[in-house]
Amino acid sequence: MRRYAPALDPASIVLRGPLGEALDANLAGRLSHFIVDETSPAIALFAPERRARNEEGDWYGEHAGKWLGAAAKAAARSGDARLLANLRRVTDFLVSTQEADGYLGTYAPQRRFMRKQAPKPASWDGAPSVRTWDIWTHAYLILGLLETHKHFPEPRYLDAARRIGRLCLRTLSAGDIDITDLGNHFGMSATVLLDPAVELYFATGEQEFLDLALTVLGQADAHPPLALLTRALAGVDAAEIATGKAYQLAWNLVGLAKLHRASGHADYLRAVQALWRSIRERHLTLGGGPWGGVAHRSREVFNAPGAFSPQAYVETCSTLAWIQLNRELLAITGEARYAEEIERSAYNDLLAAQAPDGEDWCYYVFPNGRRVHTTYWRCCKSSGAMAVEEVPGVAYSLGEDGATTVNLYGAGSARIAHPLAGELALAQDTAYPFDGDVRLRVAPRRAARFALRLRIPSWAQGARVAVNGAPAEGEPAPGDYFAIEREWRDGDEVVLRLPMRPVAHRALNRNVQESRAPDGSAVAQEVLHHEYVGFSCGPLVYATGLIDGFKTEETVRLPDAPSADWLHWSPPGADGAPPRLELRLDYRAPLAFEPYYRAGGRADGAWRLTWLSLAPPATAAHEDFAHDPRPPSKNW
Repeated sequence: MRRYAPALDPASIVLRGPLGEALDANLAGRLSHFIVDETSPAIALFAPERRARNEEGDWYGEHAGKWLGAAAKAAARSGDARLLANLRRVTDFLVSTQEADGYLGTYAPQRRFMRKQAPKPASWDGAPSVRTWDIWTHAYLILGLLETHKHFPEPRYLDAARRIGRLCLRTLSAGDIDITDLGNHFGMSATVLLDPAVELYFATGEQEFLDLALTVLGQADAHPPLALLTRALAGVDAAEIATGKAYQLAWNLVGLAKLHRASGHADYLRAVQALWRSIRERHLTLGGGPWGGVAHRSREVFNAPGAFSPQAYVETCSTLAWIQLNRELLAITGEARYAEEIERSAYNDLLAAQAPDGEDWCYYVFPNGRRVHTTYWRCCKSSGAMAVEEVPGVAYSLGEDGATTVNLYGAGSARIAHPLAGELALAQDTAYPFDGDVRLRVAPRRAARFALRLRIPSWAQGARVAVNGAPAEGEPAPGDYFAIEREWRDGDEVVLRLPMRPVAHRALNRNVQESRAPDGSAVAQEVLHHEYVGFSCGPLVYATGLIDGFKTEETVRLPDAPSADWLHWSPPGADGAPPRLELRLDYRAPLAFEPYYRAGGRADGAWRLTWLSLAPPATAAHEDFAHDPRPPSKNW
């Protein structure tokens, strides 16, 4: 089984550029203002007198654990004394409200997850009784307490998380309450407990918490509408697991990946990777966010495979869970594709959801749609803040053999406690993601031989690497790591050139009617066919505002010529102007695009359009054809 290197000290990682700006805004905005002490509304919910009266099935208790986790990471990386003081005060208050049996939620006694409840009538999302979000809140509390204890150790924080875990195990082992009774989406909102259960095992080494994780998985798999492990191994699409709720499913997979790490059970990893492929191939936007919501009761449920709509929804909570899932798979496999997915999501759909002030967030982002900053209590504001704080932890990694990996590019630096070099300082000088040239300065405390691994993005055909001005040996392979093994000395410099070329992507929404003719032969007729074109360059997706200042969509006819003749990209200007992409058509004024996350000025109410409708061919064909269930995709 692969050995997992410990995470790097967050205080040693400094990110600048767009990701660094997002981190700075996160600290100055949401994390410093939303929660400050026990009187903050999201924390006052836990006061014993409020708890005793709460008989509603609300989910607002989740904010406490989410804030603890994000604030602990931010305080650790920034050294912000005020945030740390707030973190300690809030954590101490929460721990002080924990009841003798370990309960630390927001529900009145008769509504708690430990109480057997009469079942509700069947509903489309499998909602249980009146305590839908009680386990959910406790799951986030465990994670938040453990993250706080990790960076600022206090035995009482770990003990509070341990006591919640033991309460959950006692409840689920008694026999009359099943985990799938405790959360909607046919249990997926409760089976997320899998993640914190394994984290408790990692933090304590105590078998009972591994038993809790296995109990949760066993009950989840035994519930026919969910059957998480069995259906994943059978190769079903992500949309067909329970309700296909993107956020909950991805978080369940985070827990299952961690359970693989804890147990070594190969089927757990196979199941996670099968559903990862399903999501990656069929359920992501061009900007890397899990999306859906077309013709569903929930805007947050994956669409049926092959369905496409440029107005579909990306819930920011889902982007968080997708980034976390790729974080786990990167740690398990060391494969570059998972780091690339984190980068794609972070630079596009995540940044597109955050306002520059770090306080406001979009609940949903749309490839084509209006930007709407959501209200104070919405879940996605806390999820977005968590997701931003995930990024520094995956920017670099260190193997036990001293191999040092650069997973994410962007201006910044890292100081790494290195087993061979003593300390290794790395500094990236680059305008990435706006430009593909990266200058990496390498400064070991003492000369040492080890491998420096550079991620080569899948789009970077023809990438080149030089060390101290001389070409490196070997050919960088797109979608993999390029390793340079040598004796490194202070002052060494690596230059990475990643060619950035604009790419046109085609998407298709179609419907094929299938039946049998009277003679028994198969008949398949295409009855719906709409094509779209969108653009990217390097890791960034590009978007435009309202067409001609007022149109929310546009149909274009592309020239019958190489894309270099009609698609032009300009690098960032010396004056700080962002890169620009221009679609030049012979029948109208050029259409100008800028990076998707900043299109419209990141202002509430701004429009951004990623996909343009493609004109149908001059002669429409309505022919029968052999049906290929895979939606075609094309880059020009």
